[in-house]
Amino acid sequence: MPGWLIPPAKKPEKSKGQFQAERTAKVQWLIEHDLLASERIKRALLTVPREDFIPDCYRDYAYEEVPLPLPGVEATVSCPHSYPLFYEPLGLDAGHQFLEVGLGSGYGAAVAREVVGDDGLVVSIEIDPETFVFAKKNLLKAGYHDVVLVQGDGGLGYPDLAPYDRIVVTAACAEIPVPLIDQLKSNGRLIAPVFEGESQVLVLLEKTDQGIRREAKCEVLYVPLRGRYGA
Repeated sequence: MPGWLIPPAKKPEKSKGQFQAERTAKVQWLIEHDLLASERIKRALLTVPREDFIPDCYRDYAYEEVPLPLPGVEATVSCPHSYPLFYEPLGLDAGHQFLEVGLGSGYGAAVAREVVGDDGLVVSIEIDPETFVFAKKNLLKAGYHDVVLVQGDGGLGYPDLAPYDRIVVTAACAEIPVPLIDQLKSNGRLIAPVFEGESQVLVLLEKTDQGIRREAKCEVLYVPLRGRYGA
């Protein structure tokens, strides 16, 4: 995984109390760095034990700002700051119909489920079968039985439950897939890393009655999207 320094695999040693303290400290760090303001996202990050979505050999690194390997082809769980980095500009909130492209470890779907609440819906798609099995096991073990999990090509979206209020793409696109824009509600928002030359830029897209608005947020580094709309 070029561009990232992966810490060495090791036997997990930290206690539940240590992880709880690290989770609280991480949320405070995110607030202090102006990455986190939403009370719902804050509560979600404090609620979901990120360490339970990490392979055992990397579990002790759960709250460090480094992406960690997952089962599957070039699969990773993103850095902790990545989730508010995506969810805050989206304005993810209670009651939203939410589509995630790139299930990863299942952690992002769990956080989103806490944010949207019982009146919302989380749908997540994963193209890699090995990664999908790992994430599904994590979510079920953590009690997230009502997240809709789809093993398939995320660039095609999931029209069966469209339209969506909010869509997040967790892999870098050459361009945002048209099916995802089509499945977005009017006044809905989508966020995705998009290639610009050799770099990647996080792009916020809003679908309005007047057309599509795009806003570049910051440079990022994600694995490329796979499938029909793969980069």
